[in-house]
Amino acid sequence: MNTFSRTVLGLALATLLASPVLAAPKKPAAKPQEPRAAAPAAVTEIELVHSLGADKGAQLQKLVDRFNETNRNTRIVVHERAWSDGAVPHLMILGERELPGFLNGPQRYRPLFQVMKDAGERFETLRAPAVMTPTPIDGAGRLLALPVGLSTPVMFYNKQAFREAGLNPDAPPKTWQALQASLGQLVAAGQTCPYTTTQPAWILVENMSAWHNEPVVAEGKKASLAINGMLEVKHVAMLSSWVKARYLHLFGRGDEAAEHFAKGECAVLTSASGDWPTLRRQAGFDVGVATLPYHEEYYGAPQNTLADGPAMWVAAGKTPAEYKAAARFVSFWLTGESQVEWQRNAGYLPLNRAGLLASESRLLADDLANVHVGIQQLVNKKVTAASKASTYPQRVAVRRIIEEELESVWEDRKPSKLALDTAVVRSRQLD
Repeated sequence: MNTFSRTVLGLALATLLASPVLAAPKKPAAKPQEPRAAAPAAVTEIELVHSLGADKGAQLQKLVDRFNETNRNTRIVVHERAWSDGAVPHLMILGERELPGFLNGPQRYRPLFQVMKDAGERFETLRAPAVMTPTPIDGAGRLLALPVGLSTPVMFYNKQAFREAGLNPDAPPKTWQALQASLGQLVAAGQTCPYTTTQPAWILVENMSAWHNEPVVAEGKKASLAINGMLEVKHVAMLSSWVKARYLHLFGRGDEAAEHFAKGECAVLTSASGDWPTLRRQAGFDVGVATLPYHEEYYGAPQNTLADGPAMWVAAGKTPAEYKAAARFVSFWLTGESQVEWQRNAGYLPLNRAGLLASESRLLADDLANVHVGIQQLVNKKVTAASKASTYPQRVAVRRIIEEELESVWEDRKPSKLALDTAVVRSRQLD
């Protein structure tokens, strides 16, 4: 066991007591005045906004409440709203679809690494890995924002539905071919929605490419999509046949499918690893988690998946006191105790070595099964130039194009090859 295993996991609390001030007597014979208590220090209020949804928002509030209880002079106030609705808040947890409006135009953020340095706060995070979305990282590899919501796609399944179909809930399918056989058994057992997925473009195209060591983007004078290779064409064609056979049901481009799975309507779900605790709280059945399937006939597979998700940004134009308060909150979030709490309650991947070491605890094995599977996928093999996270511009617009072309396949308007070729051409036409 290396020296990092001795890392202390816990929050060190410090209490500052102000001594009373004694007023000088007016006359030698007069009785001294009663000592006056020091004026209470001003409380710095920091607004933190997010769009994580009710369940994740509740877990965020728990973390904030614990910080507020141990920090007398700082109070974090959480609101679920868009960053652009009203005054710009101090801290913003922004997802992929919110970033274009925030990052376009004048710089609305203060780099996180600078905030922490100016505040004199220790700033220990994991070195940004090549599998992580590059949005919150500058050219020197420094964090512009804290990636508090990192996830990678995994497979969830209804253990009860597996048992009823005669499948072993402790041995989920590892390959797409094995999954297809399992879906057939689920249909035979009366399952009307065997398989569904959230975020089809991210999971079924981007991550499937990286999982098989295929590039998502072709580098050159201008980065462009490269998702129309043999792997992607065959994979999307297979999924199209599943749609026709009623093996695969699509519910939208976002996270709608997770709700249908949690209600017991679907037996298998591919989704972000961070969905694990929410699904367990909402589902009335035992939820299993397994690695994303791969194509066994593809040489070298599986490779590694990608990490993506919301990050917390610090707004520009705030006061030094507000930046110090924000920095204290970030330091609190990065303690081992907070990392464990956030992983267990919100399901996201660890942000530093303290969180990574804590996730390896045998006592937390059941609660952090999703984190173990996610990390296993991310580090399955050394990241290559093909399997690293892509830096293509206009990510939101490109994903929208991919979703539109995938839908043309699901609706039987285009074959998979034509749809993916069209997505590549359309991505090149973006400004």
